[in-house]
Amino acid sequence: MKKQILSSIALIMAVAFGNAQTAEERGLQIAKAAEEADLGFGSSTVTLKMTLKNKNGQTSERYLENKTLELTEDGDKSLIVFNSPKDVKGTATLTFTHKVGSDDQWLYLPSIARVKRISSNNKSGPFVGSEFAYEDLSSQEVEKYSYKFLSEEGPLLIVEQDPVDPKSGYTRRVVSYNKEKGYRIEKIEFYDRKNALLKTLTYSGYKLYKNKFWRASTFNMVNHQSNKETLLEFSDYNFGVGLSDDDFTQVALKRAGS
Repeated sequence: MKKQILSSIALIMAVAFGNAQTAEERGLQIAKAAEEADLGFGSSTVTLKMTLKNKNGQTSERYLENKTLELTEDGDKSLIVFNSPKDVKGTATLTFTHKVGSDDQWLYLPSIARVKRISSNNKSGPFVGSEFAYEDLSSQEVEKYSYKFLSEEGPLLIVEQDPVDPKSGYTRRVVSYNKEKGYRIEKIEFYDRKNALLKTLTYSGYKLYKNKFWRASTFNMVNHQSNKETLLEFSDYNFGVGLSDDDFTQVALKRAGS
């Protein structure tokens, strides 16, 4: 009987330790849960207002539109077009996010009526003068990072993400997921190549669409090193709008900006 009890205890301990996750495994599991929760939107469009604030508090506004095509075999495709003011009107960016390898990105400049490919070496550069980098425009693909679970703070799960791409402008990101709200992201802290805190992106004003898809109405990116900010305000979300690959080509990019 004593042997049976000891054997049972040993079996329970073996199962417990066997099922115990490492910080890396749990971090990956959380990222996959977030990805799974947002699958199935197909395609979407949204209107944005971008407010730029310099270190002296002076602001300027821009208006733009974003189209997104969901892909499961690879990363999503997106097309951003600026509608105003006059100095940026027609400027457009096309992004093909890839699960593995560097993303493909193109910029259309109406002043020269040309499509320019954005080098992967320049992905950390500012997107049209904002505090968002070109790499921040990519969709959240699990394969683009390695993961480490850091802590749990109420409903928030804090996970460190280290970019796989050596050309990323960041050494790591610290992401806060809300486990009670579809693993939506509440905040991202970006650390530069010297591992110093560079920027913080805060998501707010979330709304639930189609009883599944959480979308924030406001993104606020604060650059702690330059004391500049960029505020994005989203409105008029539409899902399942029937977009296809033909809407995300260099020809479509040029046409959108013309």
